[in-house]
Amino acid sequence: MDNLVFCGIEVSAQELVVAWTGKKGQAVMQRFANSAAGHRALSAALTRGGKRVRACLEATGLYGWDVALFLSTQAGLELMVANPRAARHFALARMQRSKNDRLDALGLWEFAKRMEFTAWRRPAEHCLTLWALARRLQALTQQRVAEKNRQHAAGVSQAIPAAVRRSVARTLRFLEREMQQLREQARRCIAGDARLQQRYAQLCSVPGIGENSAMQILAEVALLPEDRDVRQWVAYAGLDPREYSSGTSVHKHTRISKVGNRHLRRALYMPALVASRREPHLRGFYEHLLARGKKKRQALVAVERKMLHAIFGMFRTNQPYHGALVYQLPAEKVA
Repeated sequence: MDNLVFCGIEVSAQELVVAWTGKKGQAVMQRFANSAAGHRALSAALTRGGKRVRACLEATGLYGWDVALFLSTQAGLELMVANPRAARHFALARMQRSKNDRLDALGLWEFAKRMEFTAWRRPAEHCLTLWALARRLQALTQQRVAEKNRQHAAGVSQAIPAAVRRSVARTLRFLEREMQQLREQARRCIAGDARLQQRYAQLCSVPGIGENSAMQILAEVALLPEDRDVRQWVAYAGLDPREYSSGTSVHKHTRISKVGNRHLRRALYMPALVASRREPHLRGFYEHLLARGKKKRQALVAVERKMLHAIFGMFRTNQPYHGALVYQLPAEKVA
């Protein structure tokens, strides 16, 4: 452990605030540009002297992607990408009352030293490409929904001038063209990789999952390492149950943790809603939960989790969707 250097990296758009272990064990602070040159300078500073480095940064968006991808290729350097909520709760446990880039870097330095270290695995390039395309497509879809709502409101209001209605219509046409181009690029990305192509076909075999939902789900789960089990998939999506009880008097309703990928949860929502109405086995599962006293929202979340289990099983067995393996209807159990 004497040759091991711990490092915390706070990422912003323009710079990286870095804290790492100095010669006497204290934290050394330095700032680097969040650019290709800054990433090279950071790597050189950390690995100087041939020491092994364990670095930690938060999964806080696109600003950290490039530095994570670069550091993951450097010899002698291990990288952990921490869940932001875990890092925040760690800071609260240390009674950290203020927040700034320097304190956040020091907190991540302490996090790397004290918490279990899980090395980040660099995703394949085609998976990253599909992920970026799907995220952009999701963002434009949300913009289109907002514009359609404006179009509807403008159509029923005499106070809205025609120029505004024409502007909204032009924006909608532009968004449709952009989304179509992104879909075409995503299709080409999927077609260029045999594994992605197979998994995309498996997703489309699930009743309730259409082309857009299949792209969104595939893009998010493609970044997961192959050695993850189904419980880790569920936790990654934030669909794992969160109990809240204490003693004999505090017993709140169990909810999902939401400590996970909200994009994956969003991508599963509409397929689960459709499947709970149209797919016999998942509809049977949904109705079974309602009969047990579950609320509609709780039952729908359970269908999302059940679909994620089914997707995991399809990917592991290389088989299309088979509803009876997901939930057996009473007639099938008798047979």
